[in-house]
Amino acid sequence: MKTNMNLPQEWKHITNIYEVNIRQYTKEGTFRAFEKEMPRLKNMGVKTLWLMPITPIAQENKKGSLGSPYAASDYTSINPEFGTMDDFKHLVNEAHRLGFNIIIDWVANHTGWGHTWTKTNPEFYLKENGTFKTASGMDDIIELDYQNQEMREAMIDAMKFWIEETDIDGFRCDLASWVTVGFWEQARPEVEKIKPLFWIGEFDELESPEYGKVFDASYSWKWMHKSAEFYKNNQPIHELVDLLRKYSQIGDSTMRAWFTTNHDENSWNGTEYEKYGDITKPMAVFSATWNGIPLLYSGQELPNLKRLEFFEKDPIEWTNNCQMADFYTTLLNLKSSNPALRGGDSNVVTYLLNTSANDKIFAYIRKNKWNEVLVVLNFSKENVDFTIEDENVSGVFKNVFDGTKRDFNTGKNFSFKVSDYAVFEK
Repeated sequence: MKTNMNLPQEWKHITNIYEVNIRQYTKEGTFRAFEKEMPRLKNMGVKTLWLMPITPIAQENKKGSLGSPYAASDYTSINPEFGTMDDFKHLVNEAHRLGFNIIIDWVANHTGWGHTWTKTNPEFYLKENGTFKTASGMDDIIELDYQNQEMREAMIDAMKFWIEETDIDGFRCDLASWVTVGFWEQARPEVEKIKPLFWIGEFDELESPEYGKVFDASYSWKWMHKSAEFYKNNQPIHELVDLLRKYSQIGDSTMRAWFTTNHDENSWNGTEYEKYGDITKPMAVFSATWNGIPLLYSGQELPNLKRLEFFEKDPIEWTNNCQMADFYTTLLNLKSSNPALRGGDSNVVTYLLNTSANDKIFAYIRKNKWNEVLVVLNFSKENVDFTIEDENVSGVFKNVFDGTKRDFNTGKNFSFKVSDYAVFEK
């Protein structure tokens, strides 16, 4: 087996993650069709591809005409909608050839009603009112019983299958905190007997700190919700700052993934532009430059302005001009190349900067020895003239978007329009 030798212990600090919705990515909605897009994503600076669930979908009690990818009928097969197992192996091999790491969505909390285990091992499931227990608020999925050791071992064997058979590089674990942390503590070392992996869990470490011991990265759900409320309800910026301080206090043992949209947000709560309006681009800059991992969703480089159907075929409406591609290329390449933006690295220090407009401007500088990245964001809905009033900023920097140089020893004044942002490196 050919193994990608870029060990996650190192690449996790400089990576970014691009979430791939195979169903909606192309008109064909297949692995082979998506493969043709990978060189473009490589050129955009994408490092890690996360594929939404690739397992077949249970037909019993399914939602819509196609069902939810998160309602599996088998943990060790391929959704025929996307192609064959050989097609998937081809995709992984091509991804590795291009230099990507590839992780798959792992749905451990529940299965669909028609999962093979409901026939072979009904004791693997929680029961309620004489039948399988449905997951909270979702009647197309049923919950597994993590008190059952045999089920745990079967789940671990299923995870091992994908490493041994297809050589993926890790897992994005759906609803990770709905599963007992003891399972993940059991599963990770067992699965990693095959090779080191990258693990990102869908949980917020401020709410479920015990899961941080197991995962390389976690979600920043509280930040995502708070920042959307901040924009919609004109809340004070210090509330954002207070929340970021709480995340920073967690320490560097795990990293946060920062995002403005994903499959759930886009389909159910609206596009990033619906949520963030004028500050959509400043929020994207923040996600790529704050301590952690930038997380992008299919089509953000377009940008995609529509909510994608979740249970039906609803392809992204690609054009020949991805207007945001250069923007993301600049940010992703900076994240990967500048040591000051390494996520989860205790050598990096982040300073929040004082400005003459702290109620409107969010500014910070990140330093790792002689490497420095300065980020200035207009988080308000108005034009702002302001000055950075902070001794942490000095010397000559280059603007990463236009290449111009600026000597901050001779002046730290700015004139920002609505939606403006600036990123400099030293």
